[in-house]
Order: sequence, then C-alpha cells, then structure tokens
Amino acid sequence: MVEMKVFGLFDASEVRVEDPGLKKVVNLNAKLMLKSHGRIKWDPARTKVNVVERLINLLQVPGSRGKKHKIITGWITGKQTRCTGIVIDAFKIIEEKTKENPLKVFVRAIENAAPRDETTTIVMGGSKYPQAVDVSPRRRLNLVLRYFVNGSYDKAFNKKATIVEALAKEIMLAADNSGESYAVRKRVDTEKQADAAR
Repeated sequence: MVEMKVFGLFDASEVRVEDPGLKKVVNLNAKLMLKSHGRIKWDPARTKVNVVERLINLLQVPGSRGKKHKIITGWITGKQTRCTGIVIDAFKIIEEKTKENPLKVFVRAIENAAPRDETTTIVMGGSKYPQAVDVSPRRRLNLVLRYFVNGSYDKAFNKKATIVEALAKEIMLAADNSGESYAVRKRVDTEKQADAAR
C-alpha cells in the first residue's frame, strides 16, 4: 500500500514533534488535498486541522496585526488555491536548499519560534500592571504561524523578493533559530518582557 503524502509531495510519516507542549496541537495527518472548507473549524483546539492548512488559511488574510489590517493588497486576499501554491512552492525551495524534508524543517521552525511566556495586564485597585504568564500550547501555535505570515509578508511587500521566497526564507531562518527571523525576534522580545514582569 502506498503511503499518503501531503499534496502527494511531502512525506509526513517521518516527522516527529519533539516539543512536549506542542505534540498535541501540531497535526501532521497526511492528506492529498488540505482543504477542509471550514467543516472542522469548530474544533475547540483546532487540532483536527492540519498545521500546513492553517498556514495556508492565515496567508489568505495578509497584513493583519491584531484587529487591524495594516497593509491590504489585492494579489493574495482570500485566494485558497493561490495560497496553497505559495506554500507548496516555498516548501520546494526549502527542500532544494536544505536537502531535508520541508515538513521537518517547518516543525523545527515552529518549535524554535513558539513563545513560552508572555505578559498579560492585571488591574488591581484602579491601577494596571503587567504580569508574566505561561502560554498555552494552542496559543503558542497560533502566534508562531501568525509570525511566519507577518514576517514573510513584510519581507515581500514592495520589495524585490516574492512572497514564496520570503516565506521559505522565514521558515528556514526560524528552523536555524536565527536572529534574522521575524518570528524568532518576536519570541525573544515577548519572553524578555515576561521576564521583566515577573
């Protein structure tokens, strides 16, 4: 029997999540086409949705920072097929440059760039002050995927690099735990703020 591969290209069977906090939330079940049409979006932990599909879904809403859209372009918004092509091409670049399974590189990047601590605001007696808290596994994954998209989008908007090259570079830099990666920088900043608020 032939093993199912993601998009028929990338083998997910050999990929293992080493981070114990992320093991339950990173879904790498191999499917030929990662397109659930929102049928499983009500899963409380989003753990039924493949992590690559979640990256594709986030790519469809570019330029968003929190509740605001800082940059809006017409060349990417809401096009599932186009965003799928972007991710596939980025994974092919990763495979070509690293000579590794791109899903392995992607999972390593997630583990390196997912923040472990962050700050929340506590109000006591009419005054606000920051308090350091641990980040839940689900939120860690949500944040790191958003950082990948935001970082690659910033590197491609009005620049020579295409979004495919920018996404591939962002994932490879995060997998190497490089300070040039937007996601790794955000993780370091978040954890520094949390340390200061202890």
